[in-house]
Amino acid sequence: MPLNIDLLQILLHVLNFVILAGGLSFLLFKPVNKFLEERKKHFDDAENEIKVQAKQNEDAKKEYEQKIKDAKEQINDMRIAAEKEAADTAKMTIERAKQTAQKIIMEAEKDAEDRKEQILDSAQSEIGELVVSATQKLLSDTVTPERNSALYDEFIRLAEKKIADKRTLK
Repeated sequence: MPLNIDLLQILLHVLNFVILAGGLSFLLFKPVNKFLEERKKHFDDAENEIKVQAKQNEDAKKEYEQKIKDAKEQINDMRIAAEKEAADTAKMTIERAKQTAQKIIMEAEKDAEDRKEQILDSAQSEIGELVVSATQKLLSDTVTPERNSALYDEFIRLAEKKIADKRTLK
């Protein structure tokens, strides 16, 4: 054999290599592949779990946003109702105040009318007293034309003064 190559030796080396490769494949390759598949399955499961968790988080976020929106609407509705109630209360208060003011005005007018009647009655009674007093003086004193004229003038002056006083009271 040239170059010192023995075909049987080469075949034995190849056979040893095939046995070694088969043994290593049986002993190492299958467990390593099994480990890699389990690892891949673990990461796939973790990825699926993360996706599920992300979907749950997104759903929770949407629910939270909806609750916030509902709460804002409820607050707005409550604010509108409170404003309406305040306006109604203010309107009722104003109406009651107007009624009270009208009642006070009517009472004041009635009191003024009563007072006017009292003043007129008082003036009439005083005028009557003046007339009686003047008549008594006329009858009791000696009747002279100068005396009569003076008494009439005094009576008229006193009557005008009383009427003027009554008018200023009004």
